[in-house]
Parts: sequence; structure tokens; C-alpha cells
Amino acid sequence: MNVEELISDAFREQAADTMPAPPHFADRVLAVRRRRRTRRLVSVAAATVTAVAVAVAGPRLSTGRDDVRPASELNHNDVIGHPDQSPPRTLIAAGDTVLSAFYVTKAVEQPNGDDVLTRTYGLLDQKTGVYKKTRWAFLDVAPGSRTAAVLEGELPARRIGLLDLITGRVDRWIKTDRGVASVAFSPDGTKLVATTYAKNPDRMFADHKQDIDGKEVPGPVPSRTGFTVVDVDSGKSDWHKAPHPTDETGWFGNARADFAFSHDGTLVYAETPMKPFRDYYSLDGDRADWPADEKGRASAKAGLSPDGKLLAGEFAGYGATIAAAILDPHTHRQITTVPVQQLLAWADNKRLIAWGCDPKKCDGKGEFHNQLLLVTVGTNKVVPLSGFRKASADYPGRWTPIFSKR
Repeated sequence: MNVEELISDAFREQAADTMPAPPHFADRVLAVRRRRRTRRLVSVAAATVTAVAVAVAGPRLSTGRDDVRPASELNHNDVIGHPDQSPPRTLIAAGDTVLSAFYVTKAVEQPNGDDVLTRTYGLLDQKTGVYKKTRWAFLDVAPGSRTAAVLEGELPARRIGLLDLITGRVDRWIKTDRGVASVAFSPDGTKLVATTYAKNPDRMFADHKQDIDGKEVPGPVPSRTGFTVVDVDSGKSDWHKAPHPTDETGWFGNARADFAFSHDGTLVYAETPMKPFRDYYSLDGDRADWPADEKGRASAKAGLSPDGKLLAGEFAGYGATIAAAILDPHTHRQITTVPVQQLLAWADNKRLIAWGCDPKKCDGKGEFHNQLLLVTVGTNKVVPLSGFRKASADYPGRWTPIFSKR
């Protein structure tokens, strides 16, 4: 039985009262690996002719009515950057990875004196290759960058939407039996982990004051109850208890303590401000050990390279040059460094997307003046992908990027 027949059978076996999966959702996920292999071959061939350059032109979109491929696929350039844009306005991508969204956060005062830390997203419209301001309260983008999981209204929400990034419409809503305030796709796009909360983790409560620089202001309330693992195709889900972690004094760090999938998708984890700094669970809800190749406080957001041979490390200090560490995932010893601040996502097995700073202003004093850069391991070569991070009228704050596989 071939792949297409397996998928067809799986869809037919869904319960009669379950709404169908989004059109071509399985095809979108299965196509990621095929596109990735093709892009690598194209990149290798191109490299024998000319050095990699930043493509500042817009996506080369087909005008055929039946062409529904996403803009990040139709633009075949290996590196697509816009060093003149911040926040980004048009498609940014490198290798196998695309900037699929970004957001800014603003505290919005409520009538009762509370504050709600509200996100404003710029989400990639895959029909036009332009980032558009959205109304969603929280979102994540699936591998293939064709579908986003979205939450609406004030959190926690009681349903998860699957948004088509070409049509801009929600194909399907998945109801949840508990309120969720975050969603994250598995590496293969077939599952979601939704973190459940009793209260909005982004609400600062007037009756729970905190001291900030000698001033009492509304404060957070820890309310995480657990996580739900959702099968995207069927909508079936299983909830597992995982309360908010605290230390021996009752300190909890942040009210938002969301779960995400491990590198291989077999576990979920949430960051904690106290040792061991991450809590791991199996997909069945059992506590689990930290995977050996992901272990270490030195691990940066980018994590393991796609082939698992390199581990992105944290900022290695100022000194004579700015540097972030590249580690051996087994020994956690430093292999080399790259001239950037923070490693955000792997573009492929040798290149990373990172925050880098203006050398004239990157002295460790005050706020960094940084931009998205593409850096290659083993070299000091960097390619700018965005302008220096700043706010705009539509996005009043320093923007935070969200990446997904092309």
C-alpha cells in the first residue's frame, strides 16, 4: 500500500461526528521533506556557479488559477532577505526555514485595573508573500508553512482553529475540554501540544500585586494545569496533568509556562526558571528524563541541527568579538563559535538564523540594536535578513520571530 492509500484509509476511518481535516493537510505535511530534498540539490548546484546572495525581490508567484502552492515554495531562492525592513513586510526565508510570523506584546489596561499582555501578530500570507496583521491571540505554524493553529479571544480558549495561510480561512475548529493558552506543532506536523491553564497566563491581576522598582503593579498568577496532545487529522486529544512548577519558596517565575515538542517529537517539555530548567513528559503524560542530546543549560532556542550533529549554544560573551557557541550534542563541549548574539533556528545542517547586533552598538550596555542574520558554522560569514529590530505604527514594540519549515 502506498502513502496516498494509507492517508486515504486513515481519513475514512475517522469517526462520523468528526469534521474532516483541512483540504490537502496530509499532503502539505508529507511534501515538506520532498521540497527540502529538492531545495538542497538546487542549492548545491547554485553554489558551484555563484556565491549565495540575498534575494530582495518579491516572490516569483505563478499566475495560474489552479496553482495553490505557498509563496515560500514558489520563490526558489535559497536566501530571501529584506535588510531594509523592520518589522518585516515581505517574505524572509533561508534554506529550509521561513519566517512564518512575528509578534509584538503590549500591556492593555482593563477596566478593573488588571493588565493583559496582548500579542499583535504579523502572519505570512502565503498567497502574496506579505506579512499581514492578524486578530489571533496565539498561534503556531506547521511544517510546510501552509497551516497555522490559532487561538481566539481572551485566553484560555476552548477551541483550536486550523487556518489556511493561502485562503486566510479557518478550515476546521477542534474543540477542547479544557481552556488552552498556547499551541505548538510536532516536528512532523501531525500533532499539536496545547498547554492548559485555569486563568489567562498573560493577564496581570490587580489583586495580586508585584513590586517593580519599588512600585506596586498588577502581577501574574500561576495557573497551568497540564497539556493536551491533539491528533491534527482526527481532532482526537488526550489531556495530562502537569501543574505549574514552583521552587521550595513557592516562586514560579513566569505565569506562562508553555509546552513544546522535543527535537524528535517523542516528548514534550516546558522551560522552568529553576533546575533542571526543563520539565519533560512523555506523550502519555509520564515524567521523562531530559534527552541526552538536548541536555544542558547552554542549549539555545535553535536546539539541535536537523541531522542531530550540532547543538546551538548560548551567547559566549563579548570579549574582542561577539560570539554564540556551537556545541557537540553528546559531550556538550564547544566546537566553535559564530559571530552573532542568539541562535534562533537552523536553516539547514550548517547554517543558522540568529539575532546579531550592530558592531558599533553591541557593547553589552543597555538594549541591543539587533537584526536577523544568517550565519554559517565554520566561517565568520553573515548575511542580513531583516533590518535592525524596531517598532512601527502597526506593531508597537520590539518584534519576536516565529520560524517554520518551508
